[in-house]
Amino acid sequence: MGSEGPKRVVVHVSGFKKFQGVAENPTEIIVSNLRGFVEKRGLSAGLILGNCDVLETAGDGARPALYKAMESGISATGSNGNEQVVWLHLGVNSAAVKFSVERRAVNEATFRCPDELGWQPQQRLIVPDDGGITRARKTCCSIEAILKILKNRGYDAAISDDAGRFVCNYVYYHSLRFAEEKGHKSLFVHVPLFSRIDEETQMRFVAYLLEAIAATC
Repeated sequence: MGSEGPKRVVVHVSGFKKFQGVAENPTEIIVSNLRGFVEKRGLSAGLILGNCDVLETAGDGARPALYKAMESGISATGSNGNEQVVWLHLGVNSAAVKFSVERRAVNEATFRCPDELGWQPQQRLIVPDDGGITRARKTCCSIEAILKILKNRGYDAAISDDAGRFVCNYVYYHSLRFAEEKGHKSLFVHVPLFSRIDEETQMRFVAYLLEAIAATC
């Protein structure tokens, strides 16, 4: 027999800890407080907030922890034919003044500074089996539709085709690959510092982002 009932969307969210030049990462605060924030507001029917993980701002050395978090997310919620799993990753762009929805990640790690575990690769393949450093993986989320919803809510956001070559791109590339293998979706969004857009506004933005993801799945 086929599964019955309306489709539900489970969104697992991750952020990052501090790193060089950013002593207080806004995504750590957002993700740490997100569950309590959305529980007070409520979520639309069929939308479930899954795991909320804060990752070390590191590449290769933190990769096992990334995959452990993603595997535990699957185990925690289970899976059925009426469920769409989405991996939402939040990272900070300290130079940004608006939110950026990242369309893709590329198979290159070139870190401008050492990560939090001391690794600083230069033009290194993230996944050697995927080909060269020009190989890109794109999200299958409906980012144009997501952006339209966010703009209708009054948020200054844009689509980006360059997630950089630092840890954000590294994690996004692995997540996109993992999502493709599992039949899930993955999305990365860069946020500004709280000095540019305050914490309360960013919390509301992420709550609406969850709703926009669910509405477009």
